[in-house]
Amino acid sequence: MRIHIGTDHAGFEVKNRLVDVLTAQGHEVTDHGAHTFDAHDDYPPFCTSVGEAVVTQPDSLGIVIGGSGNGEQIAVNKVRGVRAALVWNEETACLAREHNDANVIAIGARQHSEEELETLVTVFLSTPFSGEVRHQRRIDLIAEYESTGTYSGSDAD
Repeated sequence: MRIHIGTDHAGFEVKNRLVDVLTAQGHEVTDHGAHTFDAHDDYPPFCTSVGEAVVTQPDSLGIVIGGSGNGEQIAVNKVRGVRAALVWNEETACLAREHNDANVIAIGARQHSEEELETLVTVFLSTPFSGEVRHQRRIDLIAEYESTGTYSGSDAD
């Protein structure tokens, strides 16, 4: 599987470990940085780079890592077509894919052990989208709003 990964200083060591682990598992991993440790770097460019790559390569998935994962999720979700989910346990990692067909995972390096982070990524990457009509309908509504700023035929405007 093609995987795009990015982080700032907060997840730098974890990202490097994940790149090695995922590559050893046979995944094609593109590292969008940070490529050197800089305690003053900013996460948005790394995250949006991951998001842009995932959107232009629909068969790929993305991983963004930060201290908490919150800002990283916000940043990558600014890329049209990204559906990033902040995950904090195995169930949220599974549901992100199964119900939301999330194409990017956001995780907090300071919130979990490296082993836990590895497990969250593994669950996310190995869980398929359920394809259930109700979930697809909701994804389509999100995409419609993202594209047009409204929902057609809905009282939700």
